[in-house]
Amino acid sequence: MSAHRDTFARDHLPPRDQWPVMDYASRPELAYPRTLNCAAELVDAHVAAGRGGRIAIVAPAEQWTYARLMEQTNRLANVLVRDLGLVPGNRVLLRGPNNPMMAAAWLAVLKAGGIGVTTMPLLRPRELSAIIDKAQVSLALGDARFIDDLAKAQAAARVLKRIVAFDGAHGELDALMQRASPEFTSAPTDAEETAIIAFTSGTTGQAKGTMHSHRDILAVCDLFPRSCLRANEDDLFCGSPPLAFTFGLGGILLFPLRIGASTLLLEQATPPHLIKGIQEHRVTVCFTAPTAFRAMLPLVPQHDIASLRKCVSAGEHLPVATFEAWRKATGIPIIDGIGSTELLHIFVSAPEQEIRPGSTGRAVPGYEVKVVDDAGVEVADGTVGRLAVRGPTGCRYLDDAERQRAYVKDGWNYPGDSFSRDADGYFWYQARTDDMIISSGYNIAATEVENVLLEHPAVQECGVVGVPDEARGHVIKAFIVLRPGHTAGEDKVKALQEHVKAQIAPYKYPRAIEFVTALPRTETGKLQRFRLRETT
Repeated sequence: MSAHRDTFARDHLPPRDQWPVMDYASRPELAYPRTLNCAAELVDAHVAAGRGGRIAIVAPAEQWTYARLMEQTNRLANVLVRDLGLVPGNRVLLRGPNNPMMAAAWLAVLKAGGIGVTTMPLLRPRELSAIIDKAQVSLALGDARFIDDLAKAQAAARVLKRIVAFDGAHGELDALMQRASPEFTSAPTDAEETAIIAFTSGTTGQAKGTMHSHRDILAVCDLFPRSCLRANEDDLFCGSPPLAFTFGLGGILLFPLRIGASTLLLEQATPPHLIKGIQEHRVTVCFTAPTAFRAMLPLVPQHDIASLRKCVSAGEHLPVATFEAWRKATGIPIIDGIGSTELLHIFVSAPEQEIRPGSTGRAVPGYEVKVVDDAGVEVADGTVGRLAVRGPTGCRYLDDAERQRAYVKDGWNYPGDSFSRDADGYFWYQARTDDMIISSGYNIAATEVENVLLEHPAVQECGVVGVPDEARGHVIKAFIVLRPGHTAGEDKVKALQEHVKAQIAPYKYPRAIEFVTALPRTETGKLQRFRLRETT
């Protein structure tokens, strides 16, 4: 391996005095060695311990043991270093659905000392090019079916020099892997070196890159799963979130691999496909959003899901009605949780025996959580305030000083949610404190949708808010002032919706559009979204 190192990530971390407090010393399970490669710990360690014959990854058409996963990961790592010129610290963009090759590519990038930048399959070229520019990505690995948008993004983001496609058989990457050695020595990464840059939408619509180290990745595997999930090596995990969403990365890849269990990776994981996968493969642990649990309820009587024993919900608040309906239908209490991309995974939750329906749970051991007022002073139990969190993981934005200062204050992370806490330490969700809209578990920035709508020639002004929806939690609603000469109507609604779908991820389009003659603004011209919400 080359002695050269790419220091981009290190050079673009926030200054240390802007980091949150990150405490590893108080938990013995977090006493990791200084030299640590999390990919090797997640896979190679099991093979070394004689567990190579256990099933690691299940897909509809194949199964990979831990030994095969290690071999594929090693071949990929050799290709990255010897054929594609990867040096430690290089960022590698990954694009594709949840499948064994995507999992192997993620592990290989980290094993080789690179930094994984996994992207949502639904992102459009403009969104991809923004990520490529922000993270200065020069190499991308992609499923051949998802290359077109990546190639279009490459034209706009010229820093991306090479795209290598795979299809599991005949792609360029597959051919290179066939010639590569199945032996590879993992890069001797420092525990604090950046392993991934996970992108999440910001309230301004510009994607934020959150940086997490090899140590962070193991920490989230060794806290919530141990204290709340309590799965074991005989479990088969599955879920709907893509691996680019840290909820999915943890729940359907990191957590099962850490304990030597198995994971079912489904390319199509809509509720009908998910419940079918649970039945056919005898899944025992399921990670998905409340929206999906609600959607699967009417499908439960038609499917044998008796193998299922644990369900985890995150991405949006879990309503009591959904919790009770699912428990009535299946006998399984859903483990709720709140996490954030900035902290990597769940930091408030509770095991099944300690769940209080409607409450998100208590602080996951290893994290401190409190409710504070606008001055950062802790409020009395029962009082609504801002959630503040600190623990072994925390927010470190890529080259984004303004957002870093907004998210981290006095060593505490502020995820942007309002909660109350009861006398027993249970936290009760109230609302988002910013203009982020959470719909079906997706974070959607109002301003991003507004910016795209304003590009349409018929739109003079617009304002976007989230409105309550029984199925999705919230949906996007746009209030639009049309330019002179354009007429409101169903045809115009459809045209604007299709315009948004063509420009950004389809889940961000406004499901409701109301045409108005003016938008509420302050004297300085600032849009008053709260007044728009009041009209819904």
